[in-house]
Order: sequence, then C-alpha cells, then structure tokens
Amino acid sequence: MVELLSPARDKRSVSAAINNNADSVYVGITDYNMRANVANINLDDIKEITKQCHDHDKKLYVCTNTIVSDKQIEKYKKQIVKLEEFDVDALIISDIGMINVANKHSIPLHLSVQANITNTESLKVYKELGISRAVLSRELSLEDIKNIKTKSPIEIETFIHGAMCVAISGRCFLSSYFYDRNANCGECLQPCRQEWIINSTENKQLVLTQPENNDIEKSRLLSPRDMCMIEHIPELMESKIDAFKIEGRARAPDYVSTVTKCYSEAIKVYEDGLWDENAPKLIPHWKKELESVFNRGFDTGFYFRTPKYTSYDNQATYKKVDIGQVVNYYKKINVAEIKLWDKLEIGDEIIIQGNKTGSVTEKVSSMQIEGKNIEQISEGNVGIKLVNVVRENDHVYRKESN
Repeated sequence: MVELLSPARDKRSVSAAINNNADSVYVGITDYNMRANVANINLDDIKEITKQCHDHDKKLYVCTNTIVSDKQIEKYKKQIVKLEEFDVDALIISDIGMINVANKHSIPLHLSVQANITNTESLKVYKELGISRAVLSRELSLEDIKNIKTKSPIEIETFIHGAMCVAISGRCFLSSYFYDRNANCGECLQPCRQEWIINSTENKQLVLTQPENNDIEKSRLLSPRDMCMIEHIPELMESKIDAFKIEGRARAPDYVSTVTKCYSEAIKVYEDGLWDENAPKLIPHWKKELESVFNRGFDTGFYFRTPKYTSYDNQATYKKVDIGQVVNYYKKINVAEIKLWDKLEIGDEIIIQGNKTGSVTEKVSSMQIEGKNIEQISEGNVGIKLVNVVRENDHVYRKESN
C-alpha cells in the first residue's frame, strides 16, 4: 500500500485533503516554512489539526525545512517541545543542525527534498542521523528511483504532481538577487515565472516573452510546466515508492480537493486490479479535472526524460468568484441558507469552502425564498438544496470558465 500525501496551507485545505482520501497531510509553520508568504499555520493550531487528522486515521507532517540561523535554532528548540506534545507524526526537515535538535525528541524525521538526495549512500548517512524517510530529488528518473529503492535503508517519497522548480531541489537565489527575499527561507517571489529579455556581450538580444505565434515553449524559458503523473500510476506503484507526494502548499482548498481525489481514485483503481479495464476512460476524466484547477500545463518531470516544455502562467479552466457565505445549514433537509452579495441562478456551479467542510462543489438545482422556488437571485438570503454537508460561515464561490 502506497501512502498519498497531500499539501495544506490552512485548515480548509487540511479538511479538503482528509475528505478526499489523503493518507497524510503536510503543513508549514511560521519561521520554518518553504511557503512562508502564503502557507503559514499558527503553532497553536497544530494541536487541533493533528487531532483532526488522527480522528480520521490520517497522519500530519510539519515542514521545518528552511535554512536557519542560530537565533532560529534556539526558537526551534522551544517549538519542537510543543510539536512533540501535540503528537505530530513527523517533521519534514533538511538542516543538519535542526536534525540534531530534533533527535533529542521522539518525533520521526523525514528528510526534505531540499537535501537533494540522489543516491543510496546519502540515505545511509542520513539513517545514521535519525532520518526514517527521505523525499528524493525531483531531478531523478524513474529508473534512478527504482534503483535507489532496492538498496535504500529507509522509506522513500517522491513528488508525483505539482509545480516544478527551475533550480535543483529549489536551491535558487533569483529572489535574493532581485528582491532581497531568500527563497531558501521560504520567501521565493518566483521571478523565474516572469518574461525575460537576455542581452549577450555581443549585443544580441533574446526576448523571452509570449511570441506572436503563441509558441509557449519559446516564451518563459525559466518556467517549467507542472508535473502530472496520473496516467503513470502503474509504473510508480510497481517501483515500490513508499509515499506519493502532491506539491501545492500555496494552493487553494479546491486544488487540494481535486488533485487528491483524482490520485486517490487512480491508486484505488490500480490496487483493485482494474487499471487496464478502466484507465482508458478514467484518465481523460482525471486529466480534465486536474486541468480545471491551478496548473501551468503538464509534463512528467524528470521521470522519463529531462523536461523541455515551459509554461505561460496559470492554465486553470475555471476561476472562483466570491459570492456569499453560509449563514445556516439544515441537516435534516440538506438545505443551506446562504447570504449572497452577487448573482446566482439555477444551473450554476458553486464551490463551498470551510475549515471543516474543506472544499466541495455543487450544481445549483433548487433555490427557494420563503418557500417559493426561484430561478435566479442578485443578492440576499436564499435556501439552496445541497448534496454535501456544509457549515455556518463557510465561504461560497461561483465557478466561471476562464
């Protein structure tokens, strides 16, 4: 059985992962988080999130994988006591000094992709340092991974979906150079995703922008496509990788919900022995779902060859429009009372997100005001029949095609 590990930037994303059959969830905390700009979870909330995961028979891993100073190490010594008390299932870590601190406690340690592990000898060393699982470098081929797995003294984990970085294992200095924001401390502003003009010493110029013929591959040279391995689940499963990791701790709950659901379904189809029978019709469905949420176009990373395709920004097929909030939910009749501040009509698709709800999508089939059916509404309170359970204060969005 492989473990499916999903990202979460907040409580809503944690619930989205749990509700869509992730086996484990990974989050980041302030000061030690490689997504420091958008994905910090308060240390005090980790206790609640850990309990939620454990109540659903899921694991919670906490990322503490930045480069740190002596001052941060001293603060970490105090924080790890709390993390141990909260019973988190593992720390994702890369700095050797932090590993040394963490080894004085009982929390299992997983080595971050930031360590850039590309061979078995490194794994042997890290096992001696107390590491029980390592996230392998994203620059490895599937054959490399299979070879490492046969000799590895510890569990291995690999990324199977999400953003790729132009720098090896994310060790990039562009943000530091241009903006004085250290990517290795979680502050990356992604200048690699921009359009560039390169001038040579011979006064020749290369313009890396969107060309007139819409040839994306010749535009943003430093911006690789996202990884997507949904159609290669059999090869991944047969390689005996211990955990499949979805990238995306900066992504919204609907991203987590959709991607986790697709990969969970794909893994189950394979484990049930139904891949050859069902995959031909399910793969197009899964890919359509994955293309609907944030993505920069898809490739297979380094699994089969060196990636050569680049991307022109987000290519999601829908956007979310903030239209309202749940004010009440009547469980006996599966009806939500929603306060709307934007239009909604029968046939629209809505996304409802909340800390416990996660992210659910519904097609509006019935709306009522004071017991009378209506076809559309511009604003105000309305009752909507739902399939999923939602909760007071959940946010409501209308899905619109991009």
